Amino acid sequence: MAREPTTPVVRATLIAITVWAVAAHPALASDSFLDPQGPIAEVQKVHLLRATALILVAVIPVLVLVPLIALRYRRRAHSPAAYRPKWEFSPLLETAMWGVPVVIVALLSLYLWKATHRLDPYAATFGDEPALRVQVVGLDWKWLFIYPDLGIATVGEFGIPTQRQVALTLTTDTVMQSFMVPALAGQIYAMPGMTTQLHLVADAPGQMQGENTQYNGRGFTKQKFRTVAMPPPNFDAWVDRVRQNGIVLDPETYRTLAMRTDRDEVQAALGTAQMPDNALYFRLDDGDLFHSILGRYHNGQPLPQDQQPGTARYGQEDNP
Repeated sequence: MAREPTTPVVRATLIAITVWAVAAHPALASDSFLDPQGPIAEVQKVHLLRATALILVAVIPVLVLVPLIALRYRRRAHSPAAYRPKWEFSPLLETAMWGVPVVIVALLSLYLWKATHRLDPYAATFGDEPALRVQVVGLDWKWLFIYPDLGIATVGEFGIPTQRQVALTLTTDTVMQSFMVPALAGQIYAMPGMTTQLHLVADAPGQMQGENTQYNGRGFTKQKFRTVAMPPPNFDAWVDRVRQNGIVLDPETYRTLAMRTDRDEVQAALGTAQMPDNALYFRLDDGDLFHSILGRYHNGQPLPQDQQPGTARYGQEDNP
């Protein structure tokens, strides 16, 4: 029995479904707050859905009524629509046109005010246990995660324990950047010589992508990292593994790390056989690396180019 040819309408429908599925996949993956992996991202998702629902209260009637009004009152012979050339005011219509948007704006303002305070990145509102301190340094084109209380640091892999708050203090040693782990928390900027803060919590074990969302040159698309949430015993084992397999993060190693290199290039320069293929492990020396980075911008003098990460004189830059 011969198959019936596919009609243009069916083909168009199949194409639309395919395009929607492909486009929706990134948004529905664990790299998005639409699939939250922690309480902060969960609140952000609910906030978006509630705000969208409130806005649709005004949008949907407009989308429905505009074509209906145009159809009913179009110019034609023997139209059933009433012709009232002297009509100019309707109390009911004016109340609806102005009252509904005013109510929506008032509700959105109240909800936004409450959500802004609840989601304050500087506030530790999600979790009672003492937070794990992590210092984050943005470089070209990688993120350095320093665990000052554990004596380790990593690049490309951000390990955190589940059900425990993580307190991030962020800066950069180059241009302004934007730190984000969408499935856990919102975006926060980081700037040289200054610090910002962000708190996040992971509900369950899993892997999530983090990235820089502020364009900063040729390696921007590769400035991503893997966030690994682990149960506390697994996290302790991970810390021991980083400590055993890491190299010492001394000034010379940091200088190599801070050059204008992307993740693949710095992996080739500093990686060892004991490290993963997509992560670098370090042991901290006795100095306070994070505050020494900050302090260089507060001595009252501009940094010489050969001491400023992000400049061609500081590191290697093959592509102009």
